[in-house]
Amino acid sequence: MKKIYYSIPLLSVLLTGISCSKLTEKPESALVSEQFYLNQGQAVAAVTGTYRKLYETGQSLYNSLFQIGVEMATDDYEAGPRARNAHVRAISNLTHDASNDRMEQLWKQSYDAINASNLNIVNIEAMNQNQIDATVQQRLVNEAKFLRALHYFNLVRWFGPVPLVLRPTEGLSAQELYVAKASEDEVYTQVINDLKAASNLPNYKNYGDADKGRATSGAAKSLLAKVYLTRSDWTNAKLLAKDVIEKEGYALFPDFSDVFDIDKKNGIEHIFSAQFKGNSGYQGNSLASRSAPADIPGINGDYADALHVEGGLYKSFAVTDKRLSVTFTNGMISPKDGKYYALAKPQFNKYYDQTVVGNQAQSSKNTPIIRYAEVLLILAEAENELNGPTQEARDAINAVRIRAGVEKLSDTESKDSFRELVFEERRKELVYEYQRWFDLVRRGASYYITKLKAAGKTNAAARHLHFPTPQRELNLNPKLVQHPDWLAK
Repeated sequence: MKKIYYSIPLLSVLLTGISCSKLTEKPESALVSEQFYLNQGQAVAAVTGTYRKLYETGQSLYNSLFQIGVEMATDDYEAGPRARNAHVRAISNLTHDASNDRMEQLWKQSYDAINASNLNIVNIEAMNQNQIDATVQQRLVNEAKFLRALHYFNLVRWFGPVPLVLRPTEGLSAQELYVAKASEDEVYTQVINDLKAASNLPNYKNYGDADKGRATSGAAKSLLAKVYLTRSDWTNAKLLAKDVIEKEGYALFPDFSDVFDIDKKNGIEHIFSAQFKGNSGYQGNSLASRSAPADIPGINGDYADALHVEGGLYKSFAVTDKRLSVTFTNGMISPKDGKYYALAKPQFNKYYDQTVVGNQAQSSKNTPIIRYAEVLLILAEAENELNGPTQEARDAINAVRIRAGVEKLSDTESKDSFRELVFEERRKELVYEYQRWFDLVRRGASYYITKLKAAGKTNAAARHLHFPTPQRELNLNPKLVQHPDWLAK
C-alpha cells in the first residue's frame, strides 16, 4: 500500500498544493501526494510548484517578506511613511520580539517550502522506471534538494539552531509532530550535503526557454560557495567560486542596467533568481510598488521603504558610479500627465518596471538570489582571508568595479582595509537583493551594532544577530526552546 504523507510545517497544518505549471504560469490544480506522483509529467509539475513558494503572490519569501521581515533590521532600510504595520516598524526600530508576525511568517513559509521539497524527494525517488526516466528522476530530486538547502540556509542564518526535518510526516503522533532543534553545525552539514548533490544538476545552457529559472549546477555550486563563506571556510569558498567562474560559463553583463532589463532575464549573469511575470495571474514583483512613489500621478506606489536621510547608502556611491541611477531615482515622469516630478529624497528604483501602467506590484523584473557578480566578490573575499589582497583578489573585485565605472583598487590596500572594501562593494552592488542583513551579522555583534548605531538605530544589540524563535511555534511544540540571546534576563 502506498504511504500517505502529510505536509505539516511544524504543526502549522497545511495542505501542500502541487501546481501543474511551467515556472512562469499560474498553477491550475492542487492534488495531494498520493494522487499525484504517477508519471513523469506530474513529477516535473510537482517540483515546478515548489519553486513558486519562493515568490508566490502577496508577502511571500522573495516577494517582499524578505524585505519587510529581514532587511528592515539593517543600516540601509527603515520603515517609510506608508509602512504603518506595527510589526514592520518594530523590526525597523529593532524593538521586535518573539510575537512578531513577520518572524512567524519567515519560519512558517520556509518550513512549508521544505515540506514540499521533502514530499518531492521521497515520492519521486519512489517512482519506478515505468513512470519516469531515470535521468529526469535524479534531476528532479536534486532540484528539490537545492530548494531545501536554500530554505535551511536562510533559516539557520536567521534563527540559529532550528528543527531539521528531512522527511514528510507520515502520521500525527507526538513523536513525529514535536521536533527539537538541531545544532547549527547539523543544519549546515545537511545544507552542504544537499548542495553537493545538486551540483550534479545540468549546466544552465542545457535548459530550454520553458525551463529557465530552474536550479542548475552553477546555482548549486554558487550557493555552496556562499555557505562556505558564511562558515569562514575560506579554502572551500574559494575553490567553489573558482569552479563556477572557470567552468560554468557565466559572465558579467557589459552594462549594470542589463541585470534588471526585462528582455535579458535569466541571462548570462543570472545564476538563480525569483521569477516574476506581471499582469499574469498576479505573479508580479511587489518590491517595485513598495519603493515606488505614491504621490506622482499614474504611479500607484506604496512608498513603504525609505533611505536613511543622512550619511546612508545613497551617499556611499561615487557620483560616477553607474549603479547609482539604476538603483535609485530622484524623480520620475508621470505616465499620466507626462510631467517630471522631483522627489524629496532618493528612492529605490531597481525593480521599477517601465512597461507597467499603474500598479507597480505587477513588475516583471526578477529578484536575483545569486548572480555572477556576487561569485566574483566571494572569490575576492575568500582569497583575501587566505592570502591577503593578492592580484587574484584584486582582479575579482575590480571586474565588478570596472563594470560600475569606478576606479580599480590599487595594490596598496592592507588585508583589513581590503576586507572592508569588499563588504562595501557588496553593499552597493547587491542593494535590494536581500544580502545586507546576512553580511552585517556574519561579521559579528560589534560590527553589526556599530553599523546600525551609525545609521541612527540605537536599539541595536548582540541579540539582533538572530531572530527570536516565534512564540507561536514555542506554544505549539513543547520540544522547542527560545534562542539563548532572546531569553528574558
